[in-house]
Amino acid sequence: MPPIRHPARHRKPPPEGFEDIEDTLLEFHNKMKDAENASHEGKKKYEMLWPIFQITHQRSRYIYDLYYEKEAISKQLYDWLLKNGYADPMLIAKWKKQGYEKLCCLRCIQTKETNFKSTCICRVPQANLKDGRDIQCVSCGCNGCSSGD
Repeated sequence: MPPIRHPARHRKPPPEGFEDIEDTLLEFHNKMKDAENASHEGKKKYEMLWPIFQITHQRSRYIYDLYYEKEAISKQLYDWLLKNGYADPMLIAKWKKQGYEKLCCLRCIQTKETNFKSTCICRVPQANLKDGRDIQCVSCGCNGCSSGD
């Protein structure tokens, strides 16, 4: 049997420009650890994961904005960040499509997990809600991620 190789030993060093964003990514990492270790007392079962989804969204949006909006990082660094799990590549792929620019998480558009085979309530534009009530997604806790708002 071949020896098992530890992945950390063979990891390529980050491309040029990583030092500029490393502090911000470290802040996101620390927020994530705090959210994972936070007390879950008094919260509903589905509310426990909301901070984790929100931090993942913020970190992915930060990297997306750096590459696509501000053009502040190189293609090599962007690919390296996606490959090493600093951002969600599937979520970023959806953000590039029309109508999904503000998407909060992928669970909100998956129709298989809902009772009526439709998207989440947070995907409905606020103008289309009859009673004007505030909505909150059960999956991730967002208050509306429709691009038509």
